[in-house]
Amino acid sequence: MIMLKFLQDWIDEGPPVVFWISGFYFTQSFLTGVLQNHSRKNKIPIDQLHFEFTVTRLEATENKEPDFGVYCKGLYLEGARWNREKSKLDESFPKILFDPIPIIWFQPALIAKFNPPPCYFCPLYKTSERKGVLATTGHSSNFIMYIPLLSDLPQKHWINRGVASLTQLDD
Repeated sequence: MIMLKFLQDWIDEGPPVVFWISGFYFTQSFLTGVLQNHSRKNKIPIDQLHFEFTVTRLEATENKEPDFGVYCKGLYLEGARWNREKSKLDESFPKILFDPIPIIWFQPALIAKFNPPPCYFCPLYKTSERKGVLATTGHSSNFIMYIPLLSDLPQKHWINRGVASLTQLDD
């Protein structure tokens, strides 16, 4: 029902300011559409674009429109948490398995200018199963993409902890 309301609101009121990324069945097609819109608007070939990410200080209930790209909500971290004071990846609190991530700004940017700060390239999955089959489109049925999350610790630290982001929880 939540997904139907999300889509009906989109039809009735126009595109939302913050997209509920967890609601998309084929998330990659939505993200490709965002890149296509940016590509056409700025006359840049789409194959020269990718996403850069900013985890904002906005929580899922706030509605502030980005200058370009899209704001997305509905992601969770497993195996780590997002430290809202330091705006960096941090150790989980004891007995807390999942941490909701604040709104993330998906910003189309030129691949050639990509120079990431120290970060962990966090895999984003649809489910906690972390496995999927390769669809006829060439995409995994579960893996969506990597999201670089700022971190003071090396990637190996977070890999050893099995840190991933998810669009939905099991319960």
